[in-house]
Amino acid sequence: MNPSPAPSFAPAAPGLPRYTRIAGTGSMLPVRRLSNADLAAELAQRGVETSDDWIIERTGIRARHFVDADTHASDLAVGAARHAIEAAGCQPADIDLIILATSTPDMVFPSTACIVQNKLGIVGCPAFDVQAVCSGFVYALTMADSLIRTGTARRALVIGAEVFSRILDFNDRGTCVLFGDGAGAVVLEASDTPGILATDLHADGRHVGILCVPGTVSGGQVLGDPLLKMDGQAVFKLAVGVLEQSARATLEKAGRQESDIDWLIPHQANIRIMQGTAKRLKLSLDKLVVTVDQHGNTSAASIPLALDTAVRSGRIQRGDTLMLEGVGGGFTWGAVLLDY
Repeated sequence: MNPSPAPSFAPAAPGLPRYTRIAGTGSMLPVRRLSNADLAAELAQRGVETSDDWIIERTGIRARHFVDADTHASDLAVGAARHAIEAAGCQPADIDLIILATSTPDMVFPSTACIVQNKLGIVGCPAFDVQAVCSGFVYALTMADSLIRTGTARRALVIGAEVFSRILDFNDRGTCVLFGDGAGAVVLEASDTPGILATDLHADGRHVGILCVPGTVSGGQVLGDPLLKMDGQAVFKLAVGVLEQSARATLEKAGRQESDIDWLIPHQANIRIMQGTAKRLKLSLDKLVVTVDQHGNTSAASIPLALDTAVRSGRIQRGDTLMLEGVGGGFTWGAVLLDY
């Protein structure tokens, strides 16, 4: 296939409002699915004890997907991207901006977004990665919204893709049972009517140590520890509070109320955090989109994965108001309110 040049377009006329809307969603999961029982059996071979009941009680997770040795974040991202592009009724050549959120890139550089761009056969449009861990998709969506509103782009591909199985310590049952691999994507396009209503982003570097992978590459060797470390209790305490604050700030910016939210789609980390956030926002748990039970925590992929799952199942319909929110290592957090 010959690469297609990035499309050109006339920016919005001065003084005219410019909005963005989600035109299509997509997702991709690795073929290999591990139930809690499957994972417990593998961990037992390492002398690590856990069980289905123990994992469900603490996290709500029942299964997750892991990539094989030959699959990379870009492969999952491309699959999700193609599904989103198809759902949007456009072609890869119509994309003029690619932003990919990931903490598990294919390489140190170039960006995984550029690798995805090449695999999709697109040439010339901006393509870059965002590293905000589990908040990455919210960050990426906010950036794409801003670039479309200013006329820099017209149709953006926004992706969250992770292969967290590559950075897990399978001797630490407190973390290795939590995470999975996957990718989710949306096509975001310019619109005459509002889609994204308001966004809210934050970070607090004082909490770097509570969720991190404290390793790096130097001279061809890994320095430090290349596996995920987490203080679960500290993350839990911070997460519920900042998610509520960010959601309320986003509602205030948009001039909306909690009762206007049709669906809450939080980062899929832990069912107790998710339910706690919904209760603080006075939302029925029926309005909570939950996929953590089947996907585990897929970091930057979790929100677009959950979004696509709910769209394709028919739960989310055009015109519904969605609150997307994430929190992750950094410590980063944020929210996006949109009319789907």
